Amino acid sequence: MDIKKSVTIDDLMQKIADTGREYDTEKIRRAFELADKAHDGQLRSSGEKYITHPLSVAMILLDYLMDTDTICAALMHDVVEDTDVALEEIKKKFGSDVALMVDGVTKIGQVPLNTKEEQQAENIRKILIAMSKDIRVIIIKLADRLHNMRTLYARPPEKQLKTSLETMNFYAPIAHRLGMSDIKEEMESIAIHYLDPYGCKEIERLLDLHKDERDSFIDKIITRIRSRISDIDPPPIIEGRVKSIFSIYKKMYVKNKPFDEIYDIYAVRIIVQSVVECYNVLGVIHDLFSPMPYRFKDYIATPKPNRYQSLHTTVIGKEGIPFEVQIRTVEMHNTAQYGIAAHWKYKAGLKGSVDGEKRFDWIRQLLERQQEADDVEQIADAIKNDLTQDEVFVFSPKGDVFALPLGANVLDFAYTIHTEVGNKMTGAKVGGRMVPFDYQVKTGDIVEIFTSGSPSYGPNRNWLNIAQTTEAKSKIRSWFKKERREENIACGKEELEREFKRNGIPVENDILEEAAMKAHLNSVDDLYAAIGYGGVSMSKVIQRIKDSVIRAQKEHNAAVMTAEENMEQTNSRSRKKGIIIEGIDNCQIKFAQCCNPLPGDPIIGFVTRGFGVSIHKQDCVNVINNMDSEENRDRWLKASWAGVDDSTYRATIDIISEQRSSVIADITAAIAANRIPMHEMNMHRLKNGNTNLLITIEVAGVEQLANVISRLQKIPGVISADRTGKA
Repeated sequence: MDIKKSVTIDDLMQKIADTGREYDTEKIRRAFELADKAHDGQLRSSGEKYITHPLSVAMILLDYLMDTDTICAALMHDVVEDTDVALEEIKKKFGSDVALMVDGVTKIGQVPLNTKEEQQAENIRKILIAMSKDIRVIIIKLADRLHNMRTLYARPPEKQLKTSLETMNFYAPIAHRLGMSDIKEEMESIAIHYLDPYGCKEIERLLDLHKDERDSFIDKIITRIRSRISDIDPPPIIEGRVKSIFSIYKKMYVKNKPFDEIYDIYAVRIIVQSVVECYNVLGVIHDLFSPMPYRFKDYIATPKPNRYQSLHTTVIGKEGIPFEVQIRTVEMHNTAQYGIAAHWKYKAGLKGSVDGEKRFDWIRQLLERQQEADDVEQIADAIKNDLTQDEVFVFSPKGDVFALPLGANVLDFAYTIHTEVGNKMTGAKVGGRMVPFDYQVKTGDIVEIFTSGSPSYGPNRNWLNIAQTTEAKSKIRSWFKKERREENIACGKEELEREFKRNGIPVENDILEEAAMKAHLNSVDDLYAAIGYGGVSMSKVIQRIKDSVIRAQKEHNAAVMTAEENMEQTNSRSRKKGIIIEGIDNCQIKFAQCCNPLPGDPIIGFVTRGFGVSIHKQDCVNVINNMDSEENRDRWLKASWAGVDDSTYRATIDIISEQRSSVIADITAAIAANRIPMHEMNMHRLKNGNTNLLITIEVAGVEQLANVISRLQKIPGVISADRTGKA
């Protein structure tokens, strides 16, 4: 299908007719009409009407012959998120199954979260939960993402990079887990072109250099194989192909292999009718060509977790060019290409739920682990790590096969068998010899785990550093979370206080409570405990608190600057508006800095030489000492406050406190809590070891100042707090 051609409802209906299967076309038309009306006026980045996107998603799903409800959900998958249509309306008109799928695909952009990473993690969690209820949710989501990748050319460069990276980290691995290799390969090939266009162009150049030779070589190989297995009836399907750009890219740039040393650039696929024929054809291939050592894999006897089955062997012909041969049955091929969707394409489909389906154990495991996690961003990281790793296959002494991520060790294997086996593990043997806990298992290893019979035996905290898989780490944390809370609190408190001290952050209740809140925990003890058993990342806790402290400091500095600006404006204008001076009208007034009078204080005026009238408090030291002097007696004037105005006034508080940083933090916090700007703060050590603070603040009057002083006097560690300028 031409991705630049706008799809119409007629195209969809024609494709439905071409399938030869029964669909409820009336229901599908109603779903289209609802979506078309809801998206009316909306355009895509390409300039096309938005409805072309859900139509294209439905067309992709028809390639898998998905059922009527899935096609309806695909047509309406964006209406709840992007329009005024409510989920309840969809449920009423199209049924609960369609509504469940639409809800599962809908993003959660409306949820107010702290970071984009958290939003993505919550989105992934919702998709997983929806998958556990109906696997068709993720099939729709993959089709949705595939069409978005096909039309990514119309998006801005930064969006192209972000979408491509997200596709590589989550959607392509999910498609792989579901066995939908054609969707996986197409998404990866498109994504890598945006992520590294120069690397892709180099691979394309190398492939184009040998295009004619390559085509000729593959044709010769197919001819030789077909002539040797011509007696098989019905005749096998033989296909030749070149590895995808992304497969070659991984080996060249990730594994650092030269192009000439990639042995499976060329591949031949042979599709037969039965398993017996698979092994017979394998014998013919190894007779025709020379097999390369250690390059044979039997995924028929040991299927991959996504149910992929095939024989893989790498051989060399007389031309000296290595190539891969894949041999499988028709049913295996359908499963390899379409994965779980093959149930709808070639069978009667599934009921939707993954309950009882062993192939979806990994979905349930991811959901169980995310329930134990305290940091939502850890969930996203865990999912990405679990989905993207290559696998090894390990045997138990009884012959059971277990799939583990590449790099897993015997401790991870113990937890894969069962949680209690991991918790009680005391040692392990591989191939009959004892190995350490961090021994990395390899495909084909036979691993025997030894356990303790003691009820009190449990994991060691160091196991968190040994375990490699998210599953094992999650189970270890879960054990410590449930069994060692007091120990976790003590360890977490010690670790947090050490990090606070190293970063110069005061260990205060307000700061700790804020840290707990930002980690989505209910109390400081919960924060300590989560740090103790590893449920919360210490680096993220510290970074969030640092950001909060920096933000608070900026806000404080801004308030101080504003106060200073206000003070300058206030001091530059006549203040007589709030003062009545007996016998004088319309004169310049200033407030004496020796006592800083406030509204409510008994005041008196003093006629200065050339600077108007200076206003003092009546109990000011300078007033008491100079009131009766013969020289100044006639210069004192009666003064009073005219009433309350909007002005603010400086006042200085003299505080004596114990020498402790937390006391200073409590003092500044108490002033900030009253929304009072601080103009200046001076601090010095007294001979007796105490601290003297002089803090100049902006207040509206004597009552507000008294309230602040009263609050300061109640702070533990404050010995005294009083206003300066008293006699």
